[in-house]
Amino acid sequence: ARRSKRLVDMDDFEMAKRQIIMGAERRSIVMPEEERRNTAYHESGHAIVAFLLPKTDPVHKVTIIPRGRALGVTMQLPTEDRYSMDRERMLNMISVLFGGRIAEEVFMHQMTTGASNDFERATHIARDMVMRYGMSDLLGPMVYGDNEGEIFLGRSITRTVNMSEETMKKVDAEVRKIIDGQYAVARKLLEDNRDKVEAMAKALLEFETIDAEQIEDIMAGRTPRPPKPSPPSSSVAARTSSRSESTPVGFIPLAIAAMSNPPAPRSAITLFVVPRPSSDRRRWLASKRSTIAYPLPR
Repeated sequence: ARRSKRLVDMDDFEMAKRQIIMGAERRSIVMPEEERRNTAYHESGHAIVAFLLPKTDPVHKVTIIPRGRALGVTMQLPTEDRYSMDRERMLNMISVLFGGRIAEEVFMHQMTTGASNDFERATHIARDMVMRYGMSDLLGPMVYGDNEGEIFLGRSITRTVNMSEETMKKVDAEVRKIIDGQYAVARKLLEDNRDKVEAMAKALLEFETIDAEQIEDIMAGRTPRPPKPSPPSSSVAARTSSRSESTPVGFIPLAIAAMSNPPAPRSAITLFVVPRPSSDRRRWLASKRSTIAYPLPR
């Protein structure tokens, strides 16, 4: 409907999937060039670490177009259904989350607030590995925190911690060990593949969005192929549709009104588009009016 198309094709499904997973595009935001470059390196760091590590979901798309609350997004999609997570996969997820900040440090020589959510998610995964899933060699298969209560009116789940202060220090040390280890893994991957990071950031600055095929070209050392032509945006389609009709400027899309010529049946409501006063009002109104009868209660 938005694109005035008669049939739904794969481009429409792809657009809907991107909007649900990545959020709606916010092209109205104008970012400074330095911030665009920083976002390009940040997302390149995520994508390259995810591409190089085993047991990570394939990178489907990378974009520096602001979507939702993010200035850029790296989208990974699983190739199959998964019902549990193993330790190696969770560790690699932490490394992928750190790829963005490390790329900022190595290539832009700065730190920004854009990685705050990455740190939050990485710390949450590492703490759950130690406290809930028994994936710490030092602390063993034991749960160190119980979730209690329900989420209601914005309140988060409360966690009851049944452990001594000494054990809490050990938990913090194990979490720190996981974080530091995966941070080092991600940094080594990016430093060993500086040319790939530079090529991907350049492609993002040029195309703004790259897909899996272009990412494979970059990782293979080839020049990324041009992006596939995208369908026209909804605003362009709306403008094209409106221009094809002889609609006066400034009309009200839908209104319910009474029409005296010809008179509508008693048990009917006449729906039509009402223009603002103009010289061709009567001619336009006669061409656009349509009568739809709805039975009314007697």
